[in-house]
Amino acid sequence: MLTPIAHALGLNIDAETDLISIAQYHLNEKQSRSDLNQELIEQFSRGHVASDNHRILARLPIKTYWTTNYDKLIEETLASVGKIPDVKYTVDQLKNTKPKRDALVYKMHGDIDHPDDAVLTKDDYERYSSTREPFATALRGDLVSKAFLFLGFSFTDPNLDYILSRVRLSLQDKPRQHYCILKRPLRDEYPDDTTFQYATLKLNLQINDLKRFGVQTLQIDRYEDLTAILRHIEDRFRQRTIFISGAAHEYGNGYTPSGAEEFIRKLSEAIIVKDYKIVSGFGLGVGSHVITGVLQHIYEAKSQKLHDQLLLRPFPQSEKGKEAWAAYRADMISYAGIAIFLFGNKLVGGKVVLSDGMRSEFEIAKAQGLRLLPIGATGFMAQELWAEMNADFESYYPKAPDALKTAFAELNDPTADHVKSVTTIIDILKRN
Repeated sequence: MLTPIAHALGLNIDAETDLISIAQYHLNEKQSRSDLNQELIEQFSRGHVASDNHRILARLPIKTYWTTNYDKLIEETLASVGKIPDVKYTVDQLKNTKPKRDALVYKMHGDIDHPDDAVLTKDDYERYSSTREPFATALRGDLVSKAFLFLGFSFTDPNLDYILSRVRLSLQDKPRQHYCILKRPLRDEYPDDTTFQYATLKLNLQINDLKRFGVQTLQIDRYEDLTAILRHIEDRFRQRTIFISGAAHEYGNGYTPSGAEEFIRKLSEAIIVKDYKIVSGFGLGVGSHVITGVLQHIYEAKSQKLHDQLLLRPFPQSEKGKEAWAAYRADMISYAGIAIFLFGNKLVGGKVVLSDGMRSEFEIAKAQGLRLLPIGATGFMAQELWAEMNADFESYYPKAPDALKTAFAELNDPTADHVKSVTTIIDILKRN
């Protein structure tokens, strides 16, 4: 962004590391920040799009984001995944709370739509404690009460350095544990051994210094590695949410209506007991029993909240709504890391047929990388999916131990009682 500004001053931007001073030098020369503001607007109005990292972070259960960037990528990505961001980039906004917000986004250096107020020059940084003191106070509070993960941050920002120092002193050199991910220097990025060794030494000194503030560092070789790390974090998180796909006009396969109800209820209750979350589309003959199982445990335990354990997404039934079912299914399944399939039939023209909706949900879950558990013993589409997986088990569960293969085979045993079936499913969940 400051390349043309440096060029106008006769400076080589590639030889400069203190970019804040570059902005200040230009302001000193021009006695106006109009050129800086225009450059800010142009640079951040060139169609920048969210990265995979933005999208992963938006899907994770992060309640608070702090950024020194001026762009709108964080809040726009949160909105794209159905979350309500409450964005703060002025002091006055700190006084208000957006109803039903899902995440707070603090833009401590301002927003692209208000370039005059953006923190950009040395003057802006020096006046920060007086013009934006409430932001500093809020950040100090979060650094004490929350664990931070610093991404794409060089720790050269003077505001943050000062705030981290004050927090460390106030906590008597016992700060809360935070984390950051930094890219290590690689030899092929430097012209000679001397510059490479210098960069490595400087990074190691910085990493050691960050420990004073409770910041532990993970080093990566390539920026692409960050995306892989975030995907692993998301996968670990999603493994705690289970998608239940089920529809049953009739139960059959040895299940009476009361027996099927008991099985679904006990399974849902057992899943919640193990501290998993359930997401479901409220399928016919299944959804209501899932709710019953969840509610029974929550009201007996009195230690969990319904919205923390159960996410219901009933399908829109209008003709126009049905057109969006594929996208609706994909969005619903994206919250989970494991998918369980029960029964799977519906009534069409007075005849019971296999559920094509369950087949669609299976393919979406497979494409999204979920662990798949069709309960073949319940019959219908679930049994067809179980047979399909069992015939090619290694591709679904590579290098699976014999115990997992045995447990998976038991999912197709219609003679097993409800308690044993639930125990088998929970055992498989623990192995995922």
